[in-house]
Amino acid sequence: MKNTALFDCVLVANRGEIACRVIRTLRALGIRSVAVYSDADASARHVAEADLAVRIGPAAPAQSYLNIEAIIAACKATGAQAVHPGYGFLSENQAFARALDDAGVAFIGPKVHALNIMGDKIRSKNHVTGFDVPVVPGIAESGLTDADLIAAAPQVGYPLLIKPSAGGGGKGMHVVERPEDLPFTLETARRVAASAFGDDTLFLERLVRTPRHIEVQVLADAYGNVIHLGERECSLQRRHQKVIEEAPSALLDEATRARIGEAACNAARSVDYVGAGTVEFLVSDEAPDEFFFMEMNTRLQVEHPVTEMVTGVDLVEWQVRIAAGEKLTLAQDDVVLTGHAVEARVYAEDAEAGFLPSAGTVVGLSEPQGEGVRVDSSLLPGLEVSPTYDPMLSKVIAWAPSRPEALDRLDTALAGTQIAGLRTNVEYLRLLINDDDVRAGKLDTTMIERKLPDLTFRAPTDAEIAAAAALLSAPDASATGASADSPWSRGDGWRIGGAHVGIPVQLEVGSSTVRKVTLTRDGDVSRVDVNGTVFPVSLLPGGPDTVPLRAVVDGVTLSTRFVTAGSTLWLTDAGWSVPVRRLSRQEILQAQLASIARAEGTADPEVRSPMPGTVITVNVADGDTVEEGQVLLSVEAMKMEHQLTAAVTGTVVINLSPGDLVSANQVVARIHPEQSDTPTEQEEPTS
Repeated sequence: MKNTALFDCVLVANRGEIACRVIRTLRALGIRSVAVYSDADASARHVAEADLAVRIGPAAPAQSYLNIEAIIAACKATGAQAVHPGYGFLSENQAFARALDDAGVAFIGPKVHALNIMGDKIRSKNHVTGFDVPVVPGIAESGLTDADLIAAAPQVGYPLLIKPSAGGGGKGMHVVERPEDLPFTLETARRVAASAFGDDTLFLERLVRTPRHIEVQVLADAYGNVIHLGERECSLQRRHQKVIEEAPSALLDEATRARIGEAACNAARSVDYVGAGTVEFLVSDEAPDEFFFMEMNTRLQVEHPVTEMVTGVDLVEWQVRIAAGEKLTLAQDDVVLTGHAVEARVYAEDAEAGFLPSAGTVVGLSEPQGEGVRVDSSLLPGLEVSPTYDPMLSKVIAWAPSRPEALDRLDTALAGTQIAGLRTNVEYLRLLINDDDVRAGKLDTTMIERKLPDLTFRAPTDAEIAAAAALLSAPDASATGASADSPWSRGDGWRIGGAHVGIPVQLEVGSSTVRKVTLTRDGDVSRVDVNGTVFPVSLLPGGPDTVPLRAVVDGVTLSTRFVTAGSTLWLTDAGWSVPVRRLSRQEILQAQLASIARAEGTADPEVRSPMPGTVITVNVADGDTVEEGQVLLSVEAMKMEHQLTAAVTGTVVINLSPGDLVSANQVVARIHPEQSDTPTEQEEPTS
């Protein structure tokens, strides 16, 4: 339903899938949308989908999406009457809300008072205790130094949780099991908090064992009407970052649902909240009728679609209507939870390699659709995924009448999610939602960490390796790096001095595994020897560039799709994907020389960055003596900090500084191993 009292033009001060999602509702309301973008996002999906788009600066968030002046200027240039901040970036920034107010632009969010109280975890926790909202034991005071926190820790009790007062989304939180680990962890926590939120204030909380993360969605207008729309189960987390969310929670009964909902409404009323917000609680799995306030997120949540799918309420629409001055027409009794919805977050990360951030260009894309399936996505064919921003690419959501059916539908939808060009966590998501405990609803926030060591990721079969070898050994420049008419590009095995029985090929599978295969050609058929088994391979004709290649191996047409991206071939199937690359002769030679240069079985003295990113800290100086396992430097990508350590003891060669950019697999340091003074068994000591 349209309303002439609503805004004519709204600017969306965000990027990625949330910007696309907000633009979709604005279009449905007949409101003109304005996108903003950085240089890295000039070709992004949200830019294409908005009615207008304005450049606001370079790729770095501080110079673009966090640049308040640039966003205010974009509002004035386009005539935007209001700003929707999405989540993250400036969505909970008081200075931004004030600046919009000064410029006469409406902020689609709560008032500054609510942002002030609830935007600080210490202040909010102390505040809500006076409004019948239970809180977790801990120490939460402003201005506490590391020494203060160390002194207070014994009273809080171990294990404990270090939390940043500013920010949200689980970022910057650290678990400390032992007193001796606290000083170093506090240093890391302050650095991460200052970098991510511009505020290094920390506080401590008792760590609740086997906790479940339950959050309640609230809506409030400017006339004192406050309702809740049920709860969401967000217990499946990794490093305090949510992975799977669902609504409603399988843990709560109706009586507890009503109590926790009322506590959430009390928290909102305590700050005269206006708009959509979420109140987060810890609930012990052992005592589900007890819950503790953690924080209030004064914005839309990533997981809001599951609430929308079980209530039928468009939360973004109500955000816009409330900001425009409308009253809530929904009463608490009007809110009915129907069926069950589950959401999976699709991240650009390599789950098999410890969830390292991934970057690259989307060269192949297929996203699911169908009954009960919703996809909120930022993906496009040809989109370049930068390491500068959050790794979330899309969200796949499924609704069904029951929880088991919703999980089944989500599994099918994830199997239909094919992304080639960068590593994603889709295979991992399927493994997770099919775990027996997840299916049984036995969840807690530490479950993923416990399950990870036992997960088995899919490896390419010999047949798939054979097909990849045949594709990557085609006589063209992309396979060898040589020109198409070069003898090095010939695929017939001819050489001076006689015929060559087979072409030796080395393939890099994923990020490290190297497979050696041999192939010969007989017309259009390649015969590939993999581990002693010969596979005849023929290729099915390809269509347009957007259509992946198929292969017939030993008479069987593989379900696997093969998507080419330069010299790399991406294999995708049922949500699984892996890159395969043919090593050049130069790379093979370098690897052989490197292995000769060091004793067999010893660690590699070269330290490489496992991901593209920015150097955050350098802990040693060039020429220092370092010990095996010592932290040399930290690299950040997609809001994740990764510490690189020395594999051997020796003298370090390093020439990087904080702020330097590094690429994936770049050598960032070298260690000259210590030479032992002890003579070997073959050596005779000199007299």
